[in-house]
Amino acid sequence: MSRLDRVGEIDDAAAAVRAREGDLDAYELLVVRYTAPAHRFAVLLGAGEDADDVVQEAFVKAYRQISRYRGDSGFRPWLFSIVANETRNLHRSRKRRDGLTLRAAAYEETGVTGPDPAELTMADERRRQLVEQVRRLDFREREVLVCRYFLDLSEAETAQALDIPKGTVKSRTSRALAKLRDRLAVGVPGA
Repeated sequence: MSRLDRVGEIDDAAAAVRAREGDLDAYELLVVRYTAPAHRFAVLLGAGEDADDVVQEAFVKAYRQISRYRGDSGFRPWLFSIVANETRNLHRSRKRRDGLTLRAAAYEETGVTGPDPAELTMADERRRQLVEQVRRLDFREREVLVCRYFLDLSEAETAQALDIPKGTVKSRTSRALAKLRDRLAVGVPGA
């Protein structure tokens, strides 16, 4: 049991300060806390089976750069900005965008008791179509939607994670949602 477990739960800011001071247990707490979300983020950005490598490299870079973490914003968006950069590096090294895979990292059940199989089938089909259309978006539009809607980041957190202005987050989100509306409305009666 690590020292932090005995002390009790600490917040990200306190853990980051302690990590900056050389406390490896504090950094380990951040790694444990954010490995799964960072992996999900990398997968949703298209890292696919390389997501583990992207996340590992992101945590190594975050540790090396922990002195640069200002603490004025959350640790999660700061880490996600590193994950996003590592994912971009992966895309550049692949020298191709075709075939990028967007896989849902978490499949949540609806929580409805006794769902109608026909409704479940329709919901699965709608989800499949949505994921397919998100996958077809330009990478920059896709990464904004992933941050905003798959990871529930605010506009400010998304801007920080992707290292772009907040206005760019708004415009890319608006443009991407308009494209999705148009693409998903095709063939839907009454849409």
